[in-house]
Amino acid sequence: MTPARESCSSRAPGAAPSPREPTFASLRRFRPKKAEPSPSAARPSSGALTLGKPVIACIQGFALGGGCELAMACTLRIAADDARFGQPEVKLGIMAGYGGTQRLPRLVGRGSALKLLLTGAVIDAQEALRIGLVEEVVPAAELMSRAETLGLEIAANAPLAVSETLHAVDEGLGMPLELALLREAARFGALGASADKAEGARAFLDKRPPAWRGE
Repeated sequence: MTPARESCSSRAPGAAPSPREPTFASLRRFRPKKAEPSPSAARPSSGALTLGKPVIACIQGFALGGGCELAMACTLRIAADDARFGQPEVKLGIMAGYGGTQRLPRLVGRGSALKLLLTGAVIDAQEALRIGLVEEVVPAAELMSRAETLGLEIAANAPLAVSETLHAVDEGLGMPLELALLREAARFGALGASADKAEGARAFLDKRPPAWRGE
């Protein structure tokens, strides 16, 4: 959820926010009411984890609340050097409810996650890189080109192998290690019988780029 407050900048009324300016919803008409549990509230951004292919988040400017949670739902995160991150829900009397309390500890560890979640602090891109919230920080002008380069680097590999690797990591994080290792071995064995595995071996011996079929 994006944090809300009455006045967030000095721009003229009615003026459109700049791309780097955080956008806040107005609380003027807010009236407290009884909270109703939403079955879908805990799963709004799970789609990025179930596409079967990597999803790269490009973050520039402010990624607060829901914006940060959406980025965390992606496979990899690249931040522009002007990016800012935070989960400021506690400052509004609520808590992160779109994956923040679950994905953040898995990415940065319990202590760093709780520090962000309990203080509502906003951190810059370099701090996000230091704690493991993002994988890379690049100049803003290079953000999209770097993401495209990374995407092409991944796409050059066998599609079944990429998909199975992604599923093995995500699935294994929720399993006991012994079971996760068995699941990894099963996926490894299945790929060993694939057409792409045979093509990869032939291409390596022929010293040529492989022609993947996704089979």
